[in-house]
Amino acid sequence: MPRDFQIPSTYRSEKISTLKTIRRELDSRKRDFEPTVFSFANVDIALARFFGFCFGVENAIERAYQAVEENPNKRVFLLSEMIHNPFVNQNLQARGVRFLQSTEGKSFISLSELTPEDIVIVPAFGTTVELFRELEERGIPFQSYDTTCPFVEKVWKRSNQLGSLGFTVVIHGKHEHEETRATFSHASTNAPSIVVRDKKEAQQLIDCIRGTVSSEDIVSRFSERMTPGFDPQKDLERIGVVNQTTMLASETHEISLMFRAAFLEKYCEEGLRGHFADTRDTLCYATNENQTAAQALAASGGDLALVVGGYNSSNTSHLVELLEKSCPTYFIRDAEEIEDESLIRHLDIHLWEVRSTRAWFKKKSPKLRVLVTAGASCPDAVVEGVIQKVLQMSGDLEQYDQVFERTLERLRVNVGHPSGSLPVLGQG
Repeated sequence: MPRDFQIPSTYRSEKISTLKTIRRELDSRKRDFEPTVFSFANVDIALARFFGFCFGVENAIERAYQAVEENPNKRVFLLSEMIHNPFVNQNLQARGVRFLQSTEGKSFISLSELTPEDIVIVPAFGTTVELFRELEERGIPFQSYDTTCPFVEKVWKRSNQLGSLGFTVVIHGKHEHEETRATFSHASTNAPSIVVRDKKEAQQLIDCIRGTVSSEDIVSRFSERMTPGFDPQKDLERIGVVNQTTMLASETHEISLMFRAAFLEKYCEEGLRGHFADTRDTLCYATNENQTAAQALAASGGDLALVVGGYNSSNTSHLVELLEKSCPTYFIRDAEEIEDESLIRHLDIHLWEVRSTRAWFKKKSPKLRVLVTAGASCPDAVVEGVIQKVLQMSGDLEQYDQVFERTLERLRVNVGHPSGSLPVLGQG
């Protein structure tokens, strides 16, 4: 059974929590990725099998609120945003928590202003070795409220293991992202390390391994994303791939296979293990589940998709990438971004700017089908608010409780029976 975290009820949705519990009981082995479909008079809402808060996020939120409650007379600081969701971060700030730096590492409050009496919370992304050491040197306790995601720590441990075995660590991630900065810092303590953003950049390293790109060219291109003194000629001879846990898991796997193929070509099967480390065990299960569920959601067909989450959330942006291949997709923070059926504000992940799109919600005969999912840092309550806004526009809001309860009841009937594709539930 999953752990029941104690997080504020304002983040919860009783309906969605019940739905997730029933789907889990129906499919304890997590083999069914089909969405749950709620059928209303004028619209069908297809809700992804997996979405929203993951273990690491819920753990971080629980520990952050405990820090506030357990230290009523002390100053409480977060190294940076708790998670990449404005609703959660604003709520913590309203309780007096202050951020020491931005997600990009820009300082808001100098560590020199802190004392050993202050409380410092380490966010779910973790932080760099250098910052951990500085906190320790200043006598500022942080271990009690270190909320680093265990799957991020797993990547760090694997990176250290790779380094101890003489492998270079290739990190698939966005080098400016705080989790990648932290992973790079930890990996660099024991191994030459380099960050690649995508398959195109990975191919540049592979071309160097094959001798078609010079070491000087690699140093020039990756100068800000490699450890000091990185020697491509020597350091790309033995590698292992790890990732920023919020990247596309499928792309990390593809990048790993690209390196494996290059070494197989160069050293044959007998020499492969000495040059390539299998690191599939570092992929985050929650990221993988949410992305696989998004793919199944897209495959189920839809007229438009709504992906809900903070605009600086990496894992949410990758859900958008997966869904926009199949239908018009809108990345929104919450229901407030939906003005009405004539206007929606959303983040364009290609231009990285918030845009306003008109005439986005067009009623259709016999029904409009709307796909809905959310990032790992998005509260269920925010997702429910988006669903209710859609139903308000379609004229189905009055049916909300009735259809949801009927859907849950029909799901309950199947509990204890073998998993299979779920029928369209709700109307009738």
